[in-house]
Amino acid sequence: MADISGDDSKPHLIFSYGTLKQGFHKHKLTKELISQNDAVFIGPYITRHAYPLVCGPHGLPYLINLPGSGRRIRGELYAVSAVGLARFDDLEGTSIGHYERLRLQLLVNADKDGAVPVDAEAYFAHRSFGEAMWERNGKEGLTEFTENEAKRYVKRQDRPHQGRNIIEDVRRFVNGE
Repeated sequence: MADISGDDSKPHLIFSYGTLKQGFHKHKLTKELISQNDAVFIGPYITRHAYPLVCGPHGLPYLINLPGSGRRIRGELYAVSAVGLARFDDLEGTSIGHYERLRLQLLVNADKDGAVPVDAEAYFAHRSFGEAMWERNGKEGLTEFTENEAKRYVKRQDRPHQGRNIIEDVRRFVNGE
């Protein structure tokens, strides 16, 4: 992995549950980071605790920070450099309040007794709308973002913006507009 300095000297463990996973629309960024030694695929993991996973506007997946609600979520774990983390943060809109990167625990093989939890981070729907997104979806969630859900995904350049940004689209979605 690329040389990383300062407090970020060790890789960040990032759990990907949606479009950054292998075979999905935004995985090209993950592949680019891997090719630049700024990310390494560790393997498939599942959340230790249940969380809501829903789809919102434009078919975007959202993990909601309501531990104990929803289901245990399947995804992929990556070790990411500080450079890679900054690229993910930018893509996920952490600076504008779209997603926020929060800690969670994962298991590599939840079916085996004695599985040791791994501390990682994931991109959760921002707290300003996460619970409303869960309610808007009837408190029904997914176990995994799959090809079936990905069919509803609308690429950024194909979205009907009408002068709105993603935060406005989220607000409209949770308000049923």
